Amino acid sequence: MTLCTKGIQRPRARISPTRLETHGTVRLDDYYWLRDREHPDVTDYLQAENDYTAAVMAPTETLQETLFDEIKGRIKQTDMSVPYREGDFTYYTRYEEGREYPIHCRCAVGDDVAEVVLLDVNELASGQDFCQVSGLEVSPDQGLLAYAVDLEGRRIYTIHFKDLNNGELLNDELRGVTSNLVWAGDNHTVFYTRQDPTTLRWWRVYRHRLGTTQTDDVLVYEESDETFNCEVGKSRSKRFVLIASYQTVSTEYHYLEADRPEGAFLLFLARERDHEYHIDHFRDRFYVRTNRDARNFKLMEVPEARTDPTAWVELIPHREEVLLGPFELFRDHLVIQERRKGLSRLRVRPWSVAGEHDISFDETVFDAYLSVNREPDTHLLRFGYESLTTPTSTYDYDMARRTRTLLKQEEVLGGFDTSHYQAERLTVTAPDGEEIPVSLVSKAGISRDGSHPLLLYGYGAYGICVDPTFNSARLSLLDRGFVFAIAHIRGGQDLGRRWYDDGRLGRKRNTFTDFIACAEHLVSEAYTRPERLFAMGGSAGGLLMGAVVNMRPDLFAGVVAQVPFVDVVTTMLDDSIPLTTGEYDEWGDPSEPAAFEDILAYSPYDNVEAKDYPALLVLAGLHDSQVQYWEPVKWVAKLRALKTDGNPLLLKTNMDAGHSGVSGRYRRYRETALQYAFLLVQADLT
Repeated sequence: MTLCTKGIQRPRARISPTRLETHGTVRLDDYYWLRDREHPDVTDYLQAENDYTAAVMAPTETLQETLFDEIKGRIKQTDMSVPYREGDFTYYTRYEEGREYPIHCRCAVGDDVAEVVLLDVNELASGQDFCQVSGLEVSPDQGLLAYAVDLEGRRIYTIHFKDLNNGELLNDELRGVTSNLVWAGDNHTVFYTRQDPTTLRWWRVYRHRLGTTQTDDVLVYEESDETFNCEVGKSRSKRFVLIASYQTVSTEYHYLEADRPEGAFLLFLARERDHEYHIDHFRDRFYVRTNRDARNFKLMEVPEARTDPTAWVELIPHREEVLLGPFELFRDHLVIQERRKGLSRLRVRPWSVAGEHDISFDETVFDAYLSVNREPDTHLLRFGYESLTTPTSTYDYDMARRTRTLLKQEEVLGGFDTSHYQAERLTVTAPDGEEIPVSLVSKAGISRDGSHPLLLYGYGAYGICVDPTFNSARLSLLDRGFVFAIAHIRGGQDLGRRWYDDGRLGRKRNTFTDFIACAEHLVSEAYTRPERLFAMGGSAGGLLMGAVVNMRPDLFAGVVAQVPFVDVVTTMLDDSIPLTTGEYDEWGDPSEPAAFEDILAYSPYDNVEAKDYPALLVLAGLHDSQVQYWEPVKWVAKLRALKTDGNPLLLKTNMDAGHSGVSGRYRRYRETALQYAFLLVQADLT
């Protein structure tokens, strides 16, 4: 089977040049007009591209259905999460066969039979094209539930309140808000965050008292710096409501006694350029994770009555080879999630006795992380573990006895056997000599003769690490002979903060050359060959895809770009677009000439040329609040006009969803099946 485009009319976006001048450089954007989502010409073009993709992919419909059935068939449909305790109840989420959305439940401690349904999202989603529920928070007395609902996909929510004693909804509704909320200690007051209506920047924190209208809500904090966002949370001790203001390289916290919701928030430590810190509270102390004189962070403690740095006492020193991550505070132990040699690990430290230790694991490629730990007065740590070959597993770890109990491992139906697959870890030398980790998984025993297709995944931005986690859907590729690889490239934080800093701003090009180096290495070591090599990335990883196909189109047979951030210059020059001002420290501020030149040099849309490109499948979301739909749409239009090859160029815009695609437990796998079918056909594995 091949994807044949002959005889199928290719969409052509009309050319209507818009003159854009910055620092004396003139750019003519032929497709700037596609930004007007309300214009009928725009919607007509989006539909034409969708129709074209459907027509080209029509021969794969049976394959897509097979893939979807396979993926769905591996999922245990009637299932539930591991319950966790909070107060007098255990909480969990369950799914029922044939239903798309979760059911959130609880039982009284000691009574596992008398289930109370807190929220059945299937009921909320009935008749809706999209439904996302987030921000579920139970009041301190466990009598009320607050939750946020988005019915569009643009991450603009309405917060509702439910009386858990009688199951009735309260009249209170908070509209046009984020999903970020927290209860005060009085069970009647909620703090929540609102976004700027244009930029969607989280910028204001309000106080709402139940029984009043939203118009009566009190503004308690406004973030005036356009490069910062803000959000609310609660300390581990539950004594304090916290407001965190943050941008790429700086943070600032304010705090308030949770039992005094009408009081004034106090400043913990004023923001400073390049100082990131994160706080929590337990007993009578604050704990501060800080990068002050500690690039990879250190952990400090300070009495709650005196928060200035002169009173900070070091608990965990800075280590050049270890990135200090999230931490959890218990009665007798401190648990730290660390990253060493690119892998996430858990370290347990008793407060009063010796015995600091790692939780050990047998595999060489894995991911271990903190799970839900709501009760600090316990010797049990709840953590998660998985790998490229081991399904998601939840453990309780006895921190005193150093023993673990497996509570649940994701059940993969259809005869899955972990021994049928193999994982490995490689290092690849970048052009500047840096060693880049690569994680791989494949069927066990496959030959390294260059014959196998390989899908190389990358992200490389925001300090986000792409960990080697399990994905049951991926088995549909592996079982057909694909090798799957993750390039842990710079821009992520896999090897510490330095790894991130070396892949942002003026050093962003390292992200792209790292990925290309990984691809070249996999070819040279006979894992695959260029005509069998594929790449995939989404959002900022979609920028990566756009950059590498401009730089090395000959290296890849096909590329899947999911909601790609590709019109970097124009977006970063427009401070009315969501995320722009908050990301100057990630990409640069192109109002500055040097940053403009840096970004222009790699911006995928601006560097499309008349040359051959690999086969491309591009995905967009009409309601995407993070990468505006017009970025991938403009990119495809320009590629279609300039590229000189006959390879498929396909664009699918989801007209009912945003950045994360469609909602629902199974529906999203329709898009996965489309992407996999595209890859399998291009790899001649159908």
